[in-house]
Amino acid sequence: MEIAGLLYKGRMDGENATQARVPRAHDEVAAQVDTLARFAQDQYDDMVALLASLATKLQAAGSSYVTVDKGVQGRMDSILDCGTFVPPESR
Repeated sequence: MEIAGLLYKGRMDGENATQARVPRAHDEVAAQVDTLARFAQDQYDDMVALLASLATKLQAAGSSYVTVDKGVQGRMDSILDCGTFVPPESR
């Protein structure tokens, strides 16, 4: 989860995103910044889900690193087993 925290810190600053909106910025600039911010949020969400799923598979010194109940484990396994990579240009 430390990596997820670092990813969160690396996201677009709220002040910068606000400054890049109409009327403070040109329409096209605002649209491009909005597209980037939405893409970055999507990538962040995907990475957190992947890291959480992988964390349930780690074992350290013979014991599980992270444990979850069976329902959650099933959903985490589904992310790992059925997830597919979709390139950004195909979204």
